[in-house]
Amino acid sequence: MTENIRKMPVTPHKAMVLAAGLGVRMRPLTNTMPKPLVSVAGQPLLDHVLDKLAGAGVSEAVVNVHYLPDQIIEHVKPRSRPHVIISDERDQVLGTGGAVVKALPLLGDAPFFHLNADTMWIDGVRSNLARLAETFDPARMDILLLMAPTASSIGYSGRGDYSMLPDGALRKRRENQVVPFVYAGAAIMSPALFADAPTGEFSLTKMFDRANEQERLFGLRLDGVWMHVGTPDAIQAAEEAYLESVA
Repeated sequence: MTENIRKMPVTPHKAMVLAAGLGVRMRPLTNTMPKPLVSVAGQPLLDHVLDKLAGAGVSEAVVNVHYLPDQIIEHVKPRSRPHVIISDERDQVLGTGGAVVKALPLLGDAPFFHLNADTMWIDGVRSNLARLAETFDPARMDILLLMAPTASSIGYSGRGDYSMLPDGALRKRRENQVVPFVYAGAAIMSPALFADAPTGEFSLTKMFDRANEQERLFGLRLDGVWMHVGTPDAIQAAEEAYLESVA
């Protein structure tokens, strides 16, 4: 008997949110406040992210802290959806990759969402996190990145990060090349990817490159508008786009 074997969707119930950065390019706003607490459209960047995770069914979010950590710890205390667990890195510098390795015992052995605390986007018809969950196939992928088209993103003027094949497989931008997609700061990752990861400080791009070499790095085109809120000047453009979308 032949049976149509359909991929079961992966619905991550846990997430990692990177909130430890120094926010150097956001100064002077970040002289006294960590970047995840900078307000856009009346709400801290971190809350925009946590609200999206709650909407996607995430029950537990691990948030790492390093710079002005107590402000973030106090801010998330009252939140129950998702429940926030702090991964405290105030006495160490782990980088984006080392931060995940430290948090793995809290994240468990199932695929998890991974978001930058300062990423911000407007969903299209459907939740992009739900679309990521539907698309993630652990048999073929170690990482699935949400990819924003550079041409329609707000506040981004770089050369892009990856080109994308029709099946979603990603190809890293070569030096001097311009590619049409930029990583939007949201992903689903398999913990198995970190089985033999380095210890101490390292960048997550090392894991992206490893998955890319093994052809297990994929992307999903963002449906909606991504906003690159990297500097104080970018806040106004992001606010205008966001407020227009909810008007």
